[in-house]
Amino acid sequence: MIPQILLELVNAECDKWARKGINIMSEIRDNRIGYKAGALKAGMMHNYVKQCEFVAIFDADFQPDPDFLERTIPFLIHNHDISLVQCRWKFVNANECLMTRMQEMSLNYHFIAEQESGSSIHAFFGFNGTAGVWRIAALNEAGGWKDRTTVEDMDLAVRACLHGWKFVYVHDVEVKNELPSTFKAYRFQQHRWSCGPANLCRKMTMEILQNKKVSAWKKLYLIYNFFFIRKIVVHIFTFVFYCLILPTSVLFPELQVPKWATVYFPTTITLLNAIATPRSFHLLVFWILFENVMSMHRTKATFIGLLEAGRVNEWVVTEKLGDTLKSKLITKATTKLYTRFGQRINWRELVVGLYIFLCGCYDVAYGRSYFYVYLFLQSCAFFVAGVGFIGTFVPTV
Repeated sequence: MIPQILLELVNAECDKWARKGINIMSEIRDNRIGYKAGALKAGMMHNYVKQCEFVAIFDADFQPDPDFLERTIPFLIHNHDISLVQCRWKFVNANECLMTRMQEMSLNYHFIAEQESGSSIHAFFGFNGTAGVWRIAALNEAGGWKDRTTVEDMDLAVRACLHGWKFVYVHDVEVKNELPSTFKAYRFQQHRWSCGPANLCRKMTMEILQNKKVSAWKKLYLIYNFFFIRKIVVHIFTFVFYCLILPTSVLFPELQVPKWATVYFPTTITLLNAIATPRSFHLLVFWILFENVMSMHRTKATFIGLLEAGRVNEWVVTEKLGDTLKSKLITKATTKLYTRFGQRINWRELVVGLYIFLCGCYDVAYGRSYFYVYLFLQSCAFFVAGVGFIGTFVPTV
């Protein structure tokens, strides 16, 4: 439920602008059916929506600048084949802790390597679910919002693409927002972001293949490049190779791991990431180790989505603390640091970390390579995540 004080603040703000002659109102539904997709679908059913041509979408923690619409709507007005204007995210709490710095690195890389490059070559790129403006006609033609997966934004974008609509990404328009600063919240978010696309791939592959409005090349791009490689293979390969195969290889001296997999490929990805966030160049090693830890959760979520297993439709709202609430909770955390330690244990990370550590010890004793340097560093990363010493710790109160 939404806190009463928040409702009062929203209503007061609406009243202020209404007195100035602005047509504004606040709508709240009385259930959570369909989660975010259900809320967006319910919002589009109001009568006054029929008078509108475009809809701007923001998550609760996003803070658009006053000129946001002035800088985005012209793309839609002057280009009738464009259905979506996606803007860039700017993180207000990127410096809060090491985990938020590494999230900033990953998301900046996403916006440059995926969104901006996709927009530049007129290829498909996904809607980020917020900080964007949709043409309502395109939204309706694509079938509206659907709650069949936890990535209703990607679902809509793929269907709009199959109807021939185009998207544009505007890198210069930034919208402030907050990154999840607790490890628990980040894990839930990454589960949804990994499970949803895999599940959507399962449900839409035949729909894409049977579509007659787009070229075979675009179908191949959607299925192979967008879904299979970027949403499925990347997560599985990262975890299986760097956290399982590479450690295990030290137990079998006759097994030679190619240099492209251990040196060239990760170095290239790392350098590309550094270009996206130059100020965090000194954190690249930490970013690599942290991404490998998170690949375990993403791999598990990917298989859940592909197999439609237990948590496939789990929707946990990503916790964003905010400065005021955060200061209060962190103060309480200092007095409960030891009594709440059990809440922070993540046994999966500890098990994987222990296995990698033991492989590193074997390499020191019997191996001929220097893999143990990486193995010890990676095991430490898993141990740190396993005991919960990452991100901002907020106890249960």
